[in-house]
Formats: sequence, structure tokens, C-alpha cells
Amino acid sequence: MAMQIRGRDVLERPTCPFCGMPIDRPSEEPDLTLNEMPVGACRCGAVYACDVTGHNLGTALTEALIYSCKGDWDMAWDLTSGEDFMEKELTNYDFEDHLVVQGTMHKGRRTTGVLYFIKLREGLRLREETGPRETKAHHHPKSKPGIKARRKRPSKRRIEALVQAYQVDELLAIAREDKKIIRDLQRLIYSVDDLTRWRATDILGQAAAVIAQYDPGAVTKLMQRLFSSILDTAASSWGAIDAIGDIISNNVEDFGGYLPRLFGLATDRELLPDLVRNFAKIAKKRPSLLRPKTYAFIPLLRYENPEVRAYAAELMGAVGAYEAREDLEALLEDKATVITYDNGKLEELSVGEIASRALDKL
Repeated sequence: MAMQIRGRDVLERPTCPFCGMPIDRPSEEPDLTLNEMPVGACRCGAVYACDVTGHNLGTALTEALIYSCKGDWDMAWDLTSGEDFMEKELTNYDFEDHLVVQGTMHKGRRTTGVLYFIKLREGLRLREETGPRETKAHHHPKSKPGIKARRKRPSKRRIEALVQAYQVDELLAIAREDKKIIRDLQRLIYSVDDLTRWRATDILGQAAAVIAQYDPGAVTKLMQRLFSSILDTAASSWGAIDAIGDIISNNVEDFGGYLPRLFGLATDRELLPDLVRNFAKIAKKRPSLLRPKTYAFIPLLRYENPEVRAYAAELMGAVGAYEAREDLEALLEDKATVITYDNGKLEELSVGEIASRALDKL
């Protein structure tokens, strides 16, 4: 490997972490990616995406997956880490000079870039191959006597239809056998239809609790992708906060530790309505997690955005914040309306109605 030493910095040409061969500088591939990040491919079949900031690894993973699938978004969403592909990272990458810098600075630039690599497992066609693409190397061994045969995996359209019909039991039965339902449900949390989106996040939270019983790592990776989509301004975070809230509220014991990361997003005014709605959702399952924050939330009962006022009132009722009684009473005549979701249904309520319900709980 070519290596240079400048002062205390060691500069290296980047190599593929899978095969050790030198790689080319990543470039734009607008027809085969989301066009958010430059990408590249190694001769061994690995592909990589360049996150120049090192903070948008969720997008980098998505870019690499789509590139490896020749722009086939649906196929990319079907792939599962560890089962269908392997992941590796090359850190301290400087995109301008195409170097890995064993230090924090290079030519006055911070070296926080990451090359995010994935490599499809054997049995999946590599991106440079031509002809129809295989999605899996399927094997169908005969079932052993007395063992229930695994059900055929439902299509994405079938999953979407079940979500739209709010068939929770059937979807959870699928989740018990196939963790890949996470991907199908995650696609739906970005729906432009409010009811579909909220049903999807609701069911995703319940399915994640089921999957965490046998593969908690799959849910952890999902949480990482969701937070990355929120922090990455180039990607849509629509539905991500609700999905995180539903995952936490359905499994507080395992995922309650993510709550401080949600608190850290509260300085973003655009995210505040979604955040407060989900704080209320989590508080209904575990009031003790939010009760110590009561005094920080009381001022939100006077916030200019009616959604924030409404969800803050709901939160006060969930944690039993008697000290907010006077502020809640001041909202009883608030006629502004918001859309609320519960158990698969949407309901339009006034802020005053929500405040009244909160007061009934104090």
C-alpha cells in the first residue's frame, strides 16, 4: 500500500476492507442511486458509498444497497444485514484527496468522512452481472416430521394491504417467523396518507417487540436507521419519530434507553409536534420515564402551535402532572383542532377537549 507521512499524520490510499485491494475514488451515479452520495465498486464485488460528514451512515447504507441492486429500490429493501450482505466501514476518509488519514485533520479539513462498504453474500448476483437478477438462492428442503412448515413470505403488496386493513394479529404472526417484515413496514412509515403512515408505525412498534425476543440486533439496526433519517437533512424523516416512539412504548425495557436521544432533538422547532406526541405515547406506557421532565414540558401548554399544546396536554395527563392543572384549565376554551391516532383510528379533537381529558386524569 502506498503510504506517506506528513508530520504526525499517516496518509494511506484506501483499500477494500473485504479483499484488501486498492479502490477508486467514489463518483456520482445518478441513474443507479438516490444521488445523495458518491459511490464506487471494488473488483471483489463489494460496493461503497461516501459519507463525507460521517454523520449520515443510514443514508450511506441505503445508497450502497441501491447501487448494489442496480437502482432496484424494491430489491434493496428486501435485503437484510448479516443474512444477505456484510457491512464494513473505512473511517477518517478525506474525499478531496482520496486518502485515509490517521489523524483528525488534513490540509485544514476535518477527516470525518466514512466509506460505507457492503458485500452481497454468495448466491446473490453482483451488480456488474448482466441478465435478470436473482433475489435469493432458494432451497426448499423437505420439512421434518412433526415440524410445522414455514409459511411462504408475503409480498410487499400483501403487507401493505394488511396494514391498511389494520390486521395486526396476522402481521405479528408474520413477524414471529420473518424479521424482514421490518423492511416492508419501514417503507410504509413514509406514506403520504396519514392513516396508513400511523398504522404502519403502530404495527412496526408491535412487530419490533416480537422480533426483539429472538433477534434484538435487528431492531437495534432499525433504530439506528430511523435516527439517521431524522438527523440527515437530505433524507425524509417523515414517520421516523413516530416509529421510534412506538418501538420504545412497546418495549420500554429494551429500548427505553433511546429516550434521551429523542430529548436531544427537541431544540428543532419543526420536529417538536412529533416529539411531544411520542413523549405522550411513551408516558402512557411508562409515566415514570417522563415524570421528572414535567416542568420542562409545562411551558409547551402555551406554545403557538396547537399540535404542541394538544400533545403537551396529553402528556400532562399521562404523567399525572397535577402542577399543570391551572395551565390545562386555561386551555379548556381552546377551539383549535388536531388529528389524533389511537388503535388504528384517526379522530379530530380540539385542544380544549384533550385538555379536559387530561384534567380528568389528575
